[in-house]
Amino acid sequence: MKKSLFLIVPLAMSIIFTACGKEETVKSTEPPQVEQPEQSEEEKPAEQVEEKEVFKYTAPLTGIGTNEELPKRAVMVMVNNDPKARPQSGLDKADIVYEILAEGAITRFVGIYHSEKPSIVGPVRSIRPYYIDIGSGFDAIMVHAGGSPTALKTLSSKGMAHLDEIYNAGGSFWRDKSRKAPHNLYTDIDKIWGGAKKLGFRMEAEIPELVFMSPEQEPTGTDATRVEVNFTSQYKISYEYDTENKRYKRLTSGQPHTDLTTGQQLTAVNVLIISSPHKILDKEGRRDVDVFGPGKGYLLQHGKVKEVTWERKGGLIRAYIDGKEVPMYPGNTWVSMIPSVPPLTESVKFQ
Repeated sequence: MKKSLFLIVPLAMSIIFTACGKEETVKSTEPPQVEQPEQSEEEKPAEQVEEKEVFKYTAPLTGIGTNEELPKRAVMVMVNNDPKARPQSGLDKADIVYEILAEGAITRFVGIYHSEKPSIVGPVRSIRPYYIDIGSGFDAIMVHAGGSPTALKTLSSKGMAHLDEIYNAGGSFWRDKSRKAPHNLYTDIDKIWGGAKKLGFRMEAEIPELVFMSPEQEPTGTDATRVEVNFTSQYKISYEYDTENKRYKRLTSGQPHTDLTTGQQLTAVNVLIISSPHKILDKEGRRDVDVFGPGKGYLLQHGKVKEVTWERKGGLIRAYIDGKEVPMYPGNTWVSMIPSVPPLTESVKFQ
């Protein structure tokens, strides 16, 4: 009996130790639970900041970045605004558009093209001395169809780079048979550069630059969701602010002013309305217009309006407050130059 007991006890102990060994083996396969120390505020990772895209180039007249190399010279095109010439093509692609009276109650557009290359621009119309003053500030290649005697003499005597459909560059233009002359003359940027090379014009120039602010910067000024501008008693335009797109939509004589090619309403990020002395010169109603300033004006941006002064400096018409240049929002700019008589406060109405 005693002998049997001695055999049983070691066997039982062996079984117990074997079981304990197996339990330790199972436990060792699980990763140890290590308590992590609480991070201090300084040690916590900073929030991820979205990186802004860096562009190779920035357009000097719009402030918009691009990775495509920009032309080394700007182009100016005289665009017709007779009622029979509407809607026009290509004004939506201009970096800056100046609107100034020609003869009578009809304005003419000066489209400055640099950062975009529209395939159709026009109808193209004739040039006047004060339009030349605008283009010369950019040292632009000026594109037109004829002009007043004084304007043509100025272009010739000063040796300015210009493409004239009537006298020196017919191959840079074409006629649209669906419209009647003289409201059917068109060009495009490729044809303009081709004509410029053929005539031996410089392909490079020092392009002036506007001052720009961040697109996220909050606008300042008085609320201005709609403005009406009277060039004359017979010709009125207006702009309505589009809150969603942060742009001003253009209307002519109360109707949306559209682009013929795209069918879209013309818009502007910055709208500068300025007054300037206008003087009738002859029985044809040709004018002398001061495009150098200084003078008074309004600048509309992102639904707000500010009273400004304006002056052409460094080749460009710029807006100032207390002698400091007012920056533009990145995007295109439309400039409406109206007669200083009647005064600005009577010709421009805000809502």
